[in-house]
Amino acid sequence: MQALDHARYLVLVQGAEVLEADGTGDKVLRLTDGSMLKLFRRKRLISSAAWYPYARRFADNCVTLAKRAIPCPNVRTVYRIAEIARDAVHYDPLAGQTLRQLLGNAASDDELRGQLGRFIADLHEKGIYFRSAHLGNVILTPEGKLGLIDIADMKTYRSPLRKNLRLRNFKHMLRYTQDRQWLLGEGNQAFLEGYLNAQTTCDATELAQAVR
Repeated sequence: MQALDHARYLVLVQGAEVLEADGTGDKVLRLTDGSMLKLFRRKRLISSAAWYPYARRFADNCVTLAKRAIPCPNVRTVYRIAEIARDAVHYDPLAGQTLRQLLGNAASDDELRGQLGRFIADLHEKGIYFRSAHLGNVILTPEGKLGLIDIADMKTYRSPLRKNLRLRNFKHMLRYTQDRQWLLGEGNQAFLEGYLNAQTTCDATELAQAVR
């Protein structure tokens, strides 16, 4: 993690577009060269972020995903900005659109649902538990592949995920009404069939019943 003093930080973000902010300040900035700066603050004094900052987790998760052939952002640098009590990760964004941006606009929604099902199965088979899984964090790239963004909240395992972790991950994905309606509304089976046909570790019938 590289120290970044306040003067250099101000130079870095000069002319940047604020994409996300809250009452504590800026959270995500698009810099003038098109790269991104994501800022993290420690919310509690005693927290795992004290010894493993979220910015470092983001960067480490990008390395892990790249090694497992999952498209994701490309990290340039991880910073500690002491004067504003923030850590930051500077990265090149993953090109494309989020699936939430594509809802109802894809040439074939069922094809995209099936692709997403296969993608989530691939993550689970590769031991990736993405707790922030939702349609706003999955990107369809210009090459037609799916990838992940906003990946600080992720765990990886050396073996395929157990059934209970898979079901917990589905619960995260289905917690937004709009997402759930698009994925499973009116008994649509494309997403679930895509997932079940691509995974080889768990009992397909049991998984299907639990998700439904």
